[in-house]
Amino acid sequence: MTQGLRWWLAGLAIVATLAGCSTGTRLENAPGAHGAGAGTVPPPGPLNISLTHPKSRWVPVAWSELPGFADDPTHEAWAAMVSNCARPNAVFAPLCQDVRRLAIADADAQRQWMIERLQPYRVESHTGLSDGQLTSYYEPVYDASRRPTMQFNVPIYAAPPGLVPRRPWYTRQQIETLPEVQAGLRGREIAWMADPVDAMMLHIQGSGRLRIAEPDGSQRTVRVAFAATNEQPYRSIQQWLIGQGATRVSRWPDDTKAWVAQNPLRVQELMWSNPRYVFFREESLNGVDAASGPRGAQGVPLTPGRSIAVDRDSIPYGTPVWLASPGPSVQLARLVVAQDTGSAIVGAVRADFFAGTGNDAGRLAATVNQPLRLWALWPK
Repeated sequence: MTQGLRWWLAGLAIVATLAGCSTGTRLENAPGAHGAGAGTVPPPGPLNISLTHPKSRWVPVAWSELPGFADDPTHEAWAAMVSNCARPNAVFAPLCQDVRRLAIADADAQRQWMIERLQPYRVESHTGLSDGQLTSYYEPVYDASRRPTMQFNVPIYAAPPGLVPRRPWYTRQQIETLPEVQAGLRGREIAWMADPVDAMMLHIQGSGRLRIAEPDGSQRTVRVAFAATNEQPYRSIQQWLIGQGATRVSRWPDDTKAWVAQNPLRVQELMWSNPRYVFFREESLNGVDAASGPRGAQGVPLTPGRSIAVDRDSIPYGTPVWLASPGPSVQLARLVVAQDTGSAIVGAVRADFFAGTGNDAGRLAATVNQPLRLWALWPK
């Protein structure tokens, strides 16, 4: 399933429509909703109107509709709320002084503040469907080398010049085979990995950590964060494997690695089935950075278990969200914040749950594909 300044700016533009533009969010059943007053935010106070976004409709509900609201240890989510205030959307920004003050409060005080200052809205499609899909992603950690060796021979690249947002560049196969493209990437290697499946996982997750063997013999861990893509469509290599007759593909990446071990001459064919290619930038890991996740599309660090990726045409970045999912992999009923997006995260009720960093988070993320309901918590 974690993206750069241009995505944050795009998300901010969407949110700005909520503050008074004539396009974007529309108020239903409100005076002037389909005329001169459309697109404005209602005045403070109790809300009994629905909000319509490009891909979703928000229906106001009572707090009692939110499953588990009285039981969630919201203080665990408050780091995501405070992080959100580093780059809040235009409507949530006036509440940030309170959010920071409540960082040391207990869960009951935080819950009471939400009841007083926020209105819950059930997120549903324009056709009224409120059931959706929850998946999960994480920040993987891999060994790597600054120099290519017999073991470490899969390059991780920084973005080359000439990439244009929303304009397709070369496919994965072309990037790895065309001499002119390879020449343009020469010298832009951040590091080299040992396993092409692990490198693909890094591309799919969009960021990760590398334990890099330096030329002087030392080792240090750095973050490689999402920088850009080739703007080609994402294709699931698991679906490709199913099309090739593979019978076990549910455990990612173990089943894929097993298939590669049995079909070593088809590794490139497998990798090229996904034309999308991700470029990275290296970031140091110091202090708080080492304890937090990578920066999401909102431009703030992700909080494990409390940040989600969403379709920004359904839920603007920086929106607190109540998330509920019955399992089967993990049961969730908790406060999260919409802080990221992804090419596969599309639809009204769709979320990618940030599980954290490392192998344990990866094992959890690999199992989550389950029903979902969402409630946006919007300022009154």
